[in-house]
Amino acid sequence: MAKKSTRIVSWNVNGIRAAARKGFVEWLDACDAEIVGVQEVRAKPDQVPKDLAEHPDWNLHITPAERAGYSGVGLFSRQRPDAVQSSLDHPELDAEGRLQLARFGALTVVNGYFPNGNGKNRDNSRIPFKLDFYRTLWEALEPLKERGAPVLVMGDFNTAHEEIDLARPKQNRETSGFRPEERAELSRWIESGWCDTFRHYESGPDHYTWWSQRFGVRARNVGWRIDYIMASPGAMPYLHDASIHADVEGSDHCPISVDLDPKIFGP
Repeated sequence: MAKKSTRIVSWNVNGIRAAARKGFVEWLDACDAEIVGVQEVRAKPDQVPKDLAEHPDWNLHITPAERAGYSGVGLFSRQRPDAVQSSLDHPELDAEGRLQLARFGALTVVNGYFPNGNGKNRDNSRIPFKLDFYRTLWEALEPLKERGAPVLVMGDFNTAHEEIDLARPKQNRETSGFRPEERAELSRWIESGWCDTFRHYESGPDHYTWWSQRFGVRARNVGWRIDYIMASPGAMPYLHDASIHADVEGSDHCPISVDLDPKIFGP
């Protein structure tokens, strides 16, 4: 019998090798997903643990950063994608291995690790670079969105959109991830038609996807919601549900997911 729903998952794993030591392979086997996008893999393709790189049930595409042990994204999929693109034709952005655009039939899945605005001294000096990434990607996807194609943009956006999206908004107004110009960029996406899929179903507080690794912070749920799956208008008719899986450990982030009508892939 055909499945009534297809799950797509996003997770910043905070290092694919570290995640593998913490049970990522077992989680992947049990997650019941069709596609899993991971961010901050911090590994070249030949550094991925063998039981992931050669997993019999999953195809894996790794897009590493040029700098060793930094950034990088990976895409696991049950079916091999029709095409995978990892460039925005912007050398400075592309060098950090932050993006994959994969096509599965009619559906385009964008797996992104959006930059943090903090410089080396936590001085917000990378915010212009971060906003450039947001805008360049938005412009690249605009033709797809405007012609009604189903597109999902998932990953660590490194921005909490509204006060409800972090536990301590007043204390973080000048912190990268909650600065007005960063929040305004997320608003621009939403105002142009992209849907924050989690908020489509859940309007309440205390739902977060990242917690500081300081002792007790996650247990007290003092977190930020900075991981999203954004759906284009063309994807929305296929959307069944969206979830945050805060009970899944192994990283300072937790997985998020959407459930979709399998018809989103086309005939």
